[in-house]
Amino acid sequence: MVNKKIGLIIGAGSGLSASLARKFSREGMRIALAARDANKLSNLISEIDAVAYCCDTSDPNSVRDLFSSIHADIGDPEVVIFNASKRVRGEITEVDVDEVRDAILTTCYGGFLVGQEASKIMLKSGQGTIMFTGASAGVKGFAKSATFAMGKFGLRGLAQSMARELHPQNIHVVHVVVDGGIRSEEKSYSSVQTEDNFLLPDAIADTYYHLYKQHRSAWAWEIEVRPWVEKF
Repeated sequence: MVNKKIGLIIGAGSGLSASLARKFSREGMRIALAARDANKLSNLISEIDAVAYCCDTSDPNSVRDLFSSIHADIGDPEVVIFNASKRVRGEITEVDVDEVRDAILTTCYGGFLVGQEASKIMLKSGQGTIMFTGASAGVKGFAKSATFAMGKFGLRGLAQSMARELHPQNIHVVHVVVDGGIRSEEKSYSSVQTEDNFLLPDAIADTYYHLYKQHRSAWAWEIEVRPWVEKF
């Protein structure tokens, strides 16, 4: 029996990360999922025969333990996707400073911790792919959303720096800017909103897989995905 390649998705839930898990699983990968609350992943685990772990991306020990546990249970991942983030909205004069710190630790520092552990593994094996999920807020800061902008701007800088360092060592680092709202069955929408107004999570997942399969002679370090009807 041929051992399957392993894909790790961190910040797993029911939206984009679930579509990513299904896509990479359909393509023959063994999937490991990580979230603060792994219990919420039970249906997805059963659907694609995944393994799941609890992980707090803001905690270095938790991230190290995650990679150690996966190594012991199923092996080292060839693809690591960082999809964790936390939003805090509010006027700059009133937003809670502790919530801001926690959000930045989750969104940006967490990306660094995951990227560091993934890099250690992939440098040893001589190959691998690390993907970071970005957002509109990583290229343009919006009013009353300074926290998310700081976290996503930092994540983009991390990805760009890692790409320049690791691409020459055969590790593909990618930052995907999700520039728009992602369609979700759990949300309600106005009567004037159609499917065209949103990014479909399965379509985004197809793009991630395409990036993973890119030949290294033409690697992209960043790509922006957005609804075709949305104005720039």
